[in-house]
Amino acid sequence: MRVAHLSGALLLLLATLVNAEEPKREQKKLQIGIKKRIEDCSIKSRRGDLLHMHYTGTLEDGTEFDSSIPRGQPLTFTLGSGQVIKGWDQGLIGMCEGEKRKLVIPPDLGYGSSGAPPKIPGGATLVFEVDLVKIERKEEL
Repeated sequence: MRVAHLSGALLLLLATLVNAEEPKREQKKLQIGIKKRIEDCSIKSRRGDLLHMHYTGTLEDGTEFDSSIPRGQPLTFTLGSGQVIKGWDQGLIGMCEGEKRKLVIPPDLGYGSSGAPPKIPGGATLVFEVDLVKIERKEEL
């Protein structure tokens, strides 16, 4: 009888250990570095603004996966509308025209576990050098 209770207790302990949650991996945060600050900034970017950005995107190892520079055309999008990755929607708020930033974007604010094949693998941390060329602000009603 004692052996049965002891065996039951061991099975319960083993089941508890097997089902114990794995420790959660520490979430990496968006890192924003200002490379060129604008002293006389009359307008700062905010949600809803149409931004014209030059950028170069690399993986952590320095492999370039995209750049607007060779095309000679800045990327144009509405900030905060989901037209770009979350790391951009968050990391470009409060920028001035002519300002340059370096964004280090963790996977959950980039392309996640699926990546953007063939150039961006799943789980990739992205590094962007960005230059805000122009802000177009819609007039408020």
